[in-house]
Amino acid sequence: MTTRRIIPLAPAATPATSLPARAQLTAPPPLALYVHFPWCVKKCPYCDFNSHTPRSGGIPERAWLDAVLADLQAALPQVWGRRVLSVFIGGGTPSLMSAATLDALLGGIRMLLPLDPLAEITLEANPGTVEAARFRDYRAAGVNRLSLGIQSFDDALLARIGRIHDGSEARRAVDAAQAHFERVNLDLMYALPGQPPDMALADLETAIACGVHHLSCYHLTLEPNTPFARHPPPLPDDDSAADMQEAIEARLAAAGFEHYETSAFARPHEHSRHNLNYWTFGDYLGLGPGAHGKLSSHEGIRREMRHKHPARYLEGAAHGDFIQEAREVTTAELPFEFMMNALRLSEGVPAQLFAARTGLALEVITDELVRARKHGLLDTTDGQLRPTQQGRRFLNELLQLFLRD
Repeated sequence: MTTRRIIPLAPAATPATSLPARAQLTAPPPLALYVHFPWCVKKCPYCDFNSHTPRSGGIPERAWLDAVLADLQAALPQVWGRRVLSVFIGGGTPSLMSAATLDALLGGIRMLLPLDPLAEITLEANPGTVEAARFRDYRAAGVNRLSLGIQSFDDALLARIGRIHDGSEARRAVDAAQAHFERVNLDLMYALPGQPPDMALADLETAIACGVHHLSCYHLTLEPNTPFARHPPPLPDDDSAADMQEAIEARLAAAGFEHYETSAFARPHEHSRHNLNYWTFGDYLGLGPGAHGKLSSHEGIRREMRHKHPARYLEGAAHGDFIQEAREVTTAELPFEFMMNALRLSEGVPAQLFAARTGLALEVITDELVRARKHGLLDTTDGQLRPTQQGRRFLNELLQLFLRD
């Protein structure tokens, strides 16, 4: 008979353990590397990422590469002796870069940082025959996981959201990716303009039939300062969107996919290692225009953002000026920041990870944990901090319990 252990929680009879002035970690978390390539052929009307269409001179690949490697060189004192467990090259559309540039980038990273021999190295790509033709060379450079921004296989839906590829190009890109990469992720979107539930499921069936082992399924949202926010398209109502979400989750479960994170589904042992490092509050060094980073040390936990505009970032490389913003995360912010990541995971995290990654005793959030459990939003059995099904559905309400003034 298996005994389930429940973390003993009760409202504090005395004020909760006081917060120290700064986080005191006993060991650094795992370290990942994120590299941002900010250029796209065309900016999609729903996109609020740091992406830009190139000017008349084209994409300044060499200047970008030199700047990123100089940025890494300048950041080395913050990560001395730490092994990199994953690399993620995002954008923008990184698959617009030449294979020679990618090879030089990964070669430079290996020269400057100890890269784990089994490191997951992911490249984001968009469908298109020119980019797909480069996949073999990307694999030869060391990329071992490709994430394809499919969004939909339906020509009409792709046109409505401003994508430059059609359904046949998407299918060819998936075939090309699977021919060269052991691990392929497809990004899909649902609740698209004029999309009924059966069309969302048709996209999903096509993706499942492709045989990939990882899918990311995102609800289209109208982000501020985007063309779609200024001129909203006709979108499915909330009930229809919720029906789509439930149908997608049920179909993927039936197909053997684990819903391991809010928007991520994978077959067993095929989870994104890089993203898992984010959700378990690991560290990551961000390089490239607008890249964000989180780095822990004996002095506390620091968040950074590189200069956002590509031109400003490239100009700053001339005199080693890469950082636009940097600040220490206060101990009052740490409970919310940790939970904002950890509770995206369906299985949550071991309770002891809170102290290991924040440098704070679990007791400082006893009252918050009690309230979350009382409201049916959090499960603390088996030594885990795990959102309940209701907690996953009302994640914002659960997270707000950990906000402090």
